[in-house]
Amino acid sequence: MTLALTEPVNRTILLLDIEDFSCRSHVVQVCLRRELHNVVEDTLAEAGVERNMQYREDRGDGLIVLISSDIPKTVLLRALLTTAPDALCQYNRLAASSAQMRLRMVLAAGEVAFDPKRGTVGGLVGHDLNQSCRLIDADDLRAALKQRRADSVLGVSSSVYEGVVRHGHRGLRPEEFQRLEVSVKKDRLDLWLHDPLAHSTSSPGPTDSPASGGRGTHDDALKQAPSVPAATSSSSGAAFAFHAGTVSVGGSQVNGDQIGVSGGHVAGDVIMGTVRNERT
Repeated sequence: MTLALTEPVNRTILLLDIEDFSCRSHVVQVCLRRELHNVVEDTLAEAGVERNMQYREDRGDGLIVLISSDIPKTVLLRALLTTAPDALCQYNRLAASSAQMRLRMVLAAGEVAFDPKRGTVGGLVGHDLNQSCRLIDADDLRAALKQRRADSVLGVSSSVYEGVVRHGHRGLRPEEFQRLEVSVKKDRLDLWLHDPLAHSTSSPGPTDSPASGGRGTHDDALKQAPSVPAATSSSSGAAFAFHAGTVSVGGSQVNGDQIGVSGGHVAGDVIMGTVRNERT
């Protein structure tokens, strides 16, 4: 007998996939699968997800986990950014090189229905779930994991970023997420990749300086201001540059900021940024 399709319900969607799973021996694959479940157990426990608040579907080299929308996504994200990497690190410290495990992880959300069939396991149906599976399979996410020394990489869907991450809740820094447009099959989707080094590699320009309110600093203004050719004393080698402002030198008045190299001696009148040397 065919069971009726259930009504779709909103769920948080967590996907995990083991890197290079098919390249391992059967014995190693069993070991990796068991450890994947351990990592998920630790992560969900840290987030306060009880057994009756989750559904897991085994995908061989990965897992689909549906989590009740009663669990805040902020809590899940903090656990994915801390507990999951820590659990992986502890495992890999003791595992043989052939059994090292690295994970791709995606957190998304959407409507999911359940259509079970007798004699089979699973039966998840939903457009949002399909899109999430596209993200976990994206080449950009795979490449990001290969390029890093870390044991895992996390991406979130556009809805999770816009609804949660970008608001800067505790433990979540929007500047650490990089937007990527990924192409999977016929779809082009936005993936927000967590990259803790992204914000440290860029520094604000002169017009973006927080201290200057977006107008640049005094030092920046000096760098951009046209300079007057320096006046040099032939007897001492001292050099001077005159800009805006007022300075008094030897009783004479000079309009402009004066920047000089100490140790020199200038004799004579100084008039409007020029020096007239007098030899005695």
